Amino acid sequence: MATSPSPFSLLVDFVQKMNLPLTPPDWVVDESHRRIVLLLNHVLQQEPKAMERLARQKGRVVLAQWRIYTFKIVITPAGLLDLATPDANADLTLRITQESPFDIAATLLQGQKPAVHIEGDVQLAADINWLADHVRWDLEEDLSRILGDVPAHTLVQGVRSFAQGLEQFVARLQTQAQRGPAP
Repeated sequence: MATSPSPFSLLVDFVQKMNLPLTPPDWVVDESHRRIVLLLNHVLQQEPKAMERLARQKGRVVLAQWRIYTFKIVITPAGLLDLATPDANADLTLRITQESPFDIAATLLQGQKPAVHIEGDVQLAADINWLADHVRWDLEEDLSRILGDVPAHTLVQGVRSFAQGLEQFVARLQTQAQRGPAP
């Protein structure tokens, strides 16, 4: 039985062959970093244990890297996050080693963590790993404050169904790729 290539594989090939510089302007990077910090702090504030754990690491700097993109944060005394100054030395560096954004998305959709190279403070790395394992954003609760309970639940269920379908699609693609071309 012959299978046709996925339209997503064509998109991946096209994007990889374009070789365009995908470097956004500095102001876009700065503003997106600020928004990410706000979101992370919002999620952390829902988990007092996470804030307590981070407060013990106050003043420590974490640098996250993927390709040419970097994101440097400092832990505040309150157990929240803030943008670190560009010249701040990182106590912990987390370098995502998977190159393809599609591979990273597939890994996340399967409920796994992307491959990361870790350098620096072991205890800080353990605390960050604990956060990744235990802190979850309750999107439905936040949406219910804006939309109401029923619309928020319906929207989140729809997104979950879509994500499950996408996960099954990716798993099927990986299985087909492992089997190789059909005879």
